[in-house]
Amino acid sequence: QVQLVESGGGLVQAGVSLRLSCAASGRTFSNYFMGWFRQAPGKDREFVAAIRSSGSTYYAESVKGRFTISRDNAKNTLYLQMNSLKPEDTAVYYCAGRRMITTETMMRTSALYEYWGQGTQVTVSS
Repeated sequence: QVQLVESGGGLVQAGVSLRLSCAASGRTFSNYFMGWFRQAPGKDREFVAAIRSSGSTYYAESVKGRFTISRDNAKNTLYLQMNSLKPEDTAVYYCAGRRMITTETMMRTSALYEYWGQGTQVTVSS
């Protein structure tokens, strides 16, 4: 199994950059499909970005061009580089993983992921 721990969140002003990290404990991390989700106050959890073990990436339309998902399999770590942050990016950010995801619909659906971190708060002030 894989255990996930997020870090790197904080309180920042609009326009600033942050990099979130997700440390994984399992030796099989390199074989997992990984994603980032976020949940704002009063809102449902939404898809942000995902990455295959091969390195292929996928993004929500709202973050394309601003966020970059990456992974370092040697360090068992997933990253989310967030640039040009906006107040609407304010949310708790979660990393998640699953052994295999085969469709775009599945990778954007939080309920289909098997492993979750506890989340890290990102607050962007205007």
